[in-house]
Amino acid sequence: MENRISFTEDFQLFLKPVGARCNLRCSYCYYIDNSHLYESAVMSDETLESCVKQLFAASRADTVLFTWHGGEPLMAGMEFFEKAIYFQKKHLPQGKRFVNGIQTNGTLITREWCTFLAAHQFIVGISIDGPEDFHNAMRKTRNQSGSFESTLEGYRLLRASGINPEILCVVNSYNVKQPLVIYHFFKKLGANYITFLPLVEQTDVSGSGDRVSSSSVPALAFGLFLSAIFDEWVKNDIGTLKIQIFEEALRTAFHQEHSLCIFRERCGGVPVLEHTGDFYSCDHYVGHTKPLGNIHEHPLSSLLAHPVQKSFGDTKWNTLPPTCIQCNVRAMCNGECPKNRFITSPDGAPGLNYLCEGYKYFFNHCTPFVKAVSSVWQQTNP
Repeated sequence: MENRISFTEDFQLFLKPVGARCNLRCSYCYYIDNSHLYESAVMSDETLESCVKQLFAASRADTVLFTWHGGEPLMAGMEFFEKAIYFQKKHLPQGKRFVNGIQTNGTLITREWCTFLAAHQFIVGISIDGPEDFHNAMRKTRNQSGSFESTLEGYRLLRASGINPEILCVVNSYNVKQPLVIYHFFKKLGANYITFLPLVEQTDVSGSGDRVSSSSVPALAFGLFLSAIFDEWVKNDIGTLKIQIFEEALRTAFHQEHSLCIFRERCGGVPVLEHTGDFYSCDHYVGHTKPLGNIHEHPLSSLLAHPVQKSFGDTKWNTLPPTCIQCNVRAMCNGECPKNRFITSPDGAPGLNYLCEGYKYFFNHCTPFVKAVSSVWQQTNP
């Protein structure tokens, strides 16, 4: 089966203006180990302008998305983003438009930031792990106090300014036990888009001891968590609240490609650009591999189409265990993210995803609904 992504046409570049730097010290953050990398500076004007020009040149889409990540990207300061917009307007090709998206922990949000983000129509994502006890369990400040109050204040300021941010919730061994408490809390906040991100921290690469940290979400528990929320969503919230993994499962009803990289057959379409201009195949590999190149030395378009980048993406499909290829919900999962594929399948093959049991439970749970949607769609679209 072939499903090759043309990276010059179908990619999303994560831009990290301050690298791994952050004002919080969340216990599960995989950036902490990279805090010594790129930690002392903000992306220079030269790199910023070059990045803008090259991203426009590499993208064939009518709408070009600039996705600002960190660490905490707001640490770059408002002046940085004012320059970014200046360069975007300066170099915008005829017939195209641009959109900025930013992922933040919310603690640095002020009324001034809200005015700026709203004026320039930023898409905003904010990290909240549920009610105070759940959020503060792992999302802490540098002095190890909870960040819930300042995050919630940032969220409320965004809402007051007319921005309804996407909520990103990391599901771990603590909050996974209370799916409906988490879900109802987000509904009470007025959320209209939620992403649930499973926490998987591999601790023993040899496989001789515990494979994951105690904070990692148990695989089956994650499937049960998603299924409980799915049932509530189907009953009460279809059409009013979007949940990313439900949207991804439903894409199979319409024979659509997954929009989320982890569920695609091949990956490599979401590379990262550090503030120095260094290009990495994926954010999870920054600090673990060498950069593929730097945009000051090699055009972004050539890095996106580089044979190493293509091989990185193809490896996901090429190393899929036979049990996954034969799985009845393979099209919904496709082995998920390669970084989580470190356990052995029942037939002894390596490379099974740690979360397989949970994903299999959830995707089978939602399959009858997906098939019903598909049947209706096929009847109305012969």
